[in-house]
Amino acid sequence: MNFTQYTPFHRPESLFIVNEELAGEQDLRGVNMVMSFSGFSDAGHVVTQISKELKEQLTNAPLAIFDVDQLIDYRSRRPRITFAEDHLTDYKAPSLMLYRMVDALGTPFLYLQGSEPDLQWERFSAAVLSLVERFDVNLVAWIHSVPMAVPHTRPIGATVHGNRPDLIEGISAWKSTVELPAAIGHVLEYKLVEAGRNVVGYAIHVPHYLADAEYPPAAVAGLEFLGAAASLMLPSERLRESGRAVERQITEQVEGSSEVAAVVSNLEQKYDEHTEGSARRSLLADENDELPDADELGAAVEAYLASRDTGQQGLGSADIS
Repeated sequence: MNFTQYTPFHRPESLFIVNEELAGEQDLRGVNMVMSFSGFSDAGHVVTQISKELKEQLTNAPLAIFDVDQLIDYRSRRPRITFAEDHLTDYKAPSLMLYRMVDALGTPFLYLQGSEPDLQWERFSAAVLSLVERFDVNLVAWIHSVPMAVPHTRPIGATVHGNRPDLIEGISAWKSTVELPAAIGHVLEYKLVEAGRNVVGYAIHVPHYLADAEYPPAAVAGLEFLGAAASLMLPSERLRESGRAVERQITEQVEGSSEVAAVVSNLEQKYDEHTEGSARRSLLADENDELPDADELGAAVEAYLASRDTGQQGLGSADIS
């Protein structure tokens, strides 16, 4: 044992079990992986909304199940249960699974989703890395969301990080160096980079005054980032519809309060001053920052996949300042 660097004492592979029949399918070799974890920063409930859409809208099957009893501290993060008049129901047990999923274009990919581990981060990271290596994952893309002093009337931004310049350059609105509490996603990204694996992470910017409520437009943006990075057609139509209703409610609230309107106007001014003269790449928005409908999105993704097949790089560019 190397006493200068910690490694888990117990085998990382004993943290999970694999559906070996499903794992034997050849179309899983070299696929991309998406990751999202609950329990860290989920401003606007972005991670919650994305995980719900992926699991409800796409064909999926559990590929690996993690032993949450070794990873979760139940007393610090108590699961929810419902008391219904005279009996208990709807126990929401924590879970952490790796799914095999198929996108709208029939492309298989892996999705690691569930509760962020409270314990054994080093061992869990080694376990995830072993799965990445077993299936020779091409790219890992993960997502979370953070509250930001930005207005809801401007394009939703993201802070992007990882080791793929073609997926990072020109996307981040703000760049800085800061020490922050780590999430398991950060640790996994760090370990994947050390192992020479392709990885990219997206922190979606949610207006701070909307951080405690569900904000579907931010979840749509997150799906677009993940889809474009991992070459996947991910479902967003239900969230787009919900987002339009939420935007109408926000507009009514802003118009009904001069104080709220002043706050939003101040944020708009600061945002515009910060982004003046800086053109940032969008993923799929047009020159007017209009989000495409389902047909346009499908055509855009197919065109993007075709461009990658011909050896072109990049995600396309658009001015979203």
